[in-house]
Amino acid sequence: MSDRLLTIDQAAERLGTTDRFPRRLIAERRIAFVKVGRHVRIPEGVLDAYIEANTVQPVRRRRSRYGRAA
Repeated sequence: MSDRLLTIDQAAERLGTTDRFPRRLIAERRIAFVKVGRHVRIPEGVLDAYIEANTVQPVRRRRSRYGRAA
């Protein structure tokens, strides 16, 4: 595994959140993490996969059949 290991603070900064959010993801086992002694690290690829999996694509609206009233 050649992914860079991120600290909780680095992961939070990457997600644009406080450190509480990545800690909650770890506590709820919603993302994979690595224990290095008593330290917790998040592989960069895991964070990328989480972002990709939770990205919502915009909905394309269909044009009305009749158009707008003149």
